[in-house]
Amino acid sequence: MRKILIVVDMQKDFVDGALGTKEAVAIVDAVVDVIQGFDGEVVYTKDTHFDNYMETQEGKKLPVPHCIKDSEGWQLAGKVQAVLKENSKVFEKETFGSKELAQYLEQENEKEAIEEITLIGLCTDICVISNAMLIKAFLPEARIQVVERACAGVTAESHHNALEAMKVCQIEVC
Repeated sequence: MRKILIVVDMQKDFVDGALGTKEAVAIVDAVVDVIQGFDGEVVYTKDTHFDNYMETQEGKKLPVPHCIKDSEGWQLAGKVQAVLKENSKVFEKETFGSKELAQYLEQENEKEAIEEITLIGLCTDICVISNAMLIKAFLPEARIQVVERACAGVTAESHHNALEAMKVCQIEVC
């Protein structure tokens, strides 16, 4: 049985860049600890936008250019990049959740049962919850958990609300 860790959007723009917060900065060491202590496959997501970001629906609702592909802010945060394993899968996603990631996990589960899927990263209330829910839809019997100390939301309140919503949907918070 396999275990997979998903590191969600631990990019410079979300940590200390265009949309960075003190809460995001505060979880970096916890994220690194979880990655280093994880016994299983580690995959990453990267929020990925392009020069036309301001013309997109997201850009109109959140008019702060961020995670523009190949920009400095699109890169993983320094300490997280430092522990990136050489052959790790990285899923670039143009929206909050990654259908490609969920499909990958579904295919991998068919090859060898996935015992546990763990999510960490940013933002609890946007991309972490979106990916957790997508994965739950693709793998309803999989054990999915979110490590609270290695996640941060846009605000402390929205972080807490997202964790509570995931619990109701049978996603464990540990």
